[in-house]
Amino acid sequence: MNQTGLANSLDVGVITDTALSEVDGERGRLVIRGYELEDLAGRIGFEDVIALLWDGSLPDAAARESIRQALARSRTRAYERLASLGDALARGDAMDALRASVAHLVTNAGEADEGPMLVGAVAVFAAAWSRRAAGLEPLAPDPTLTHSADYLRMMIGRPASDAVDRALGTYLVTIADHGMNASTFAARVVASTGSDAVSAIVAGIGALKGPLHGGAPGPVLDMLDAVGSPDRADAWIEGELSAGRRIMGMGHRIYRVRDPRAAVLEKAIVELERAGVATGKLALARAVEQTAERVLAARHPERSLRANVEFYTAVLLDAAGIARRIFSPTFAVGRVAGWYAHVREQRAIGRLIRPGSRYVGPRRNDPS
Repeated sequence: MNQTGLANSLDVGVITDTALSEVDGERGRLVIRGYELEDLAGRIGFEDVIALLWDGSLPDAAARESIRQALARSRTRAYERLASLGDALARGDAMDALRASVAHLVTNAGEADEGPMLVGAVAVFAAAWSRRAAGLEPLAPDPTLTHSADYLRMMIGRPASDAVDRALGTYLVTIADHGMNASTFAARVVASTGSDAVSAIVAGIGALKGPLHGGAPGPVLDMLDAVGSPDRADAWIEGELSAGRRIMGMGHRIYRVRDPRAAVLEKAIVELERAGVATGKLALARAVEQTAERVLAARHPERSLRANVEFYTAVLLDAAGIARRIFSPTFAVGRVAGWYAHVREQRAIGRLIRPGSRYVGPRRNDPS
C-alpha cells in the first residue's frame, strides 16, 4: 500500500467474523489462528501454515508430510495441464497470464484435493510463465521437494540452497493471510454467492493485480536502483516528494506503526546474509527506509507512513533470484492459501455478502 492508497481507500466496516487472522494496526500485530506472526515466520514452513489456516492447528510430522505430498501431486497435475491452456500463458503481463490460466481449472467443493489443486496450480502457472517470458521451457515439478523449494527450482532452473529456501518459505508464511484485505474480500464475496472456488481465486488474483494492493515490490526495487547508494537517499526522496511522486513501500491503510511483516522479512534477509547469500541491497534499503520515514514525518506529521510488507519483500525476492516481473504472482503463490481458507470459512457461514452504499447523487423532481 502507498500514499495514494491511503487517500483512495474507503472504510466499509466489519463485514464478517473470522477465526483466520487478526490485524492490529495500532500496535503493529498480525495474528494467524491465535499465533503472533513473529512466532511462526522462520520457524514453520508453508505446508505448516496451510494446515494452520485450513485445519486450525499446526500439523504433526505425518500431517505435514501428507500436505507436502498433496501439493506435490497437485503441482504435477498442473504441469500436465500446461499444454491445454492455449494462449493463457502467452500473455505479456504475468498477472493476466496467471488469472487466465487459473480460470481453466475445475474443482468440486468439499473434495480433499480442492485446496491443494489451487495452491499447486498457482505455483506451477506462475513459474511456467516466468520461464517462457525468459525464452525457456517450463520445468516439471519435483515431488520430493517442499512447495517453496520446488516453486523456486521451477522458476530459476536449479535447486535453491537451504538458506534461500528458508527465506522464501518465511516469505510465503508471512503473506499467506492478512485479514480482510482487498483480494481476500473479493474472494469471499464470490464465495458468498455460492460460486465455485476457482471463480473466487480468480477474483482474488484480479484484485491483487491492482497497484494499490499487490503491485509495489517491483517498483521498490526500481526505487532502490534509482537511489543507488545510502548517501543519495535524502536528496532523492526529497526530489521525488517535491515532484509530487510517492515513495513506494511506505505507508499502509491499516498499520499506524511499522508493518510487522516488514520486520519479519528484514530479519529473514539478515539470516540470508549470515548464511553467505549476498543480497547487495539490505544496507541501501535500511538507509532509504530510515530517510523516507524521517522526511515523510516532517512533510506529513498528520500521517504515519512507515515501511510496509512490500519494502523488504523486494529485497528478499531479489536475493532469492526471482525476477521482479514475477513478484506479484509470487505473492499469489503464498496468498492463495489464505484465499482458500476464507472461501471455506465463507461457505460454512453460508450467507451472501451484500454491503450497503451511500447515495451521493442528485435528487430530482418528478419528470412529469
